[in-house]
Order: sequence, then structure tokens, then C-alpha cells
Amino acid sequence: MPDGLAHVLFAYAACTALSWRYEWLTTPYRTAAMAGGLIPDISKIGVFVDAWRVRDAIGLPFSFDALETGGAAAVWVAVGALLVVPRERRRTAGALAVGATTHLLTDAMLAKPTGHSYAVAWPLTRYYFPTPGLFKSTEPGALVVALLLAVGAWLLDRRRTRAAAAER
Repeated sequence: MPDGLAHVLFAYAACTALSWRYEWLTTPYRTAAMAGGLIPDISKIGVFVDAWRVRDAIGLPFSFDALETGGAAAVWVAVGALLVVPRERRRTAGALAVGATTHLLTDAMLAKPTGHSYAVAWPLTRYYFPTPGLFKSTEPGALVVALLLAVGAWLLDRRRTRAAAAER
């Protein structure tokens, strides 16, 4: 699934670049950001479980599409933050949010037949933003761009780390 790997690589590149400004964004937090890049894809569980089964089990209307929104991502970021020790929660939530945000922004650029993305900003708004239609999720182009960005960020980070070590 090139789509999932691309989301992880975009999250890594973004978090690595942010780590140059925020020193606390160390390797463990970059890893959390990479995991956060997969949060909106929790909706892919619908491939294995029918939505009507969930609807019947909980007795409420249900759609897996709702799991691929900003509101659902915020809930999963909060759940992820609760899984770490209290002193690490704020930073972990931030890293997870960076990953989830890169995922949502990347998906908002997908080519859709309607010309509009999904309700990315739900529950703030149900508006379907127009999409630039840069790529399809099945095309390898996004993965290549993500890979180039991740490798570039990794190389720049190594250069910065070596320069900082040489100054000491």
C-alpha cells in the first residue's frame, strides 16, 4: 500500500523539519509523528468489517468515512496521548497531531471525481473543500515525492547534527 508508506514518510519529513526549530522533537517523537500519519487510515478497517455490523452492534447510524476526518483524528490523538506517562502526554499529542495533520492535508489533495475532498474539517464544518486533484492514491508519484522529502530531511538533519557536534 504505497498510500500508507507515503503518509508515514510525509510525517517524518515534517517532524524532522520541525525538530530544527523545536529541540524537544527527538527521535521518539518523530516516531510518534510517523504513527500519527496512519491515524486517519483507521477508517480502512471497513475493508474487514462491514459498517452495518457495527451499526447493528451499537444501535446507532455508523460509517467508517467519519473516521477519516479531523474530529476523529483529534479523538485518536487524545487516546494516543493517554497511552504514555503523564509528563510526556503534551509532546506526544503534538507529535501525533503533526502526523495526522500531514495525512489529512495530503488526502485533501487527492484527485476526486467530484472535484471536492471529503469533510476534512468535520466537526468544525461539513464543507467539502475543493481539491487540486494533484494525484490519485494508487499512483506512485506521491510516494516518490514523500521518499525524496524524507531522504532530504534525513540528510539535512545529519548535516545539522554533525555541525552541532563539531562546534562543541
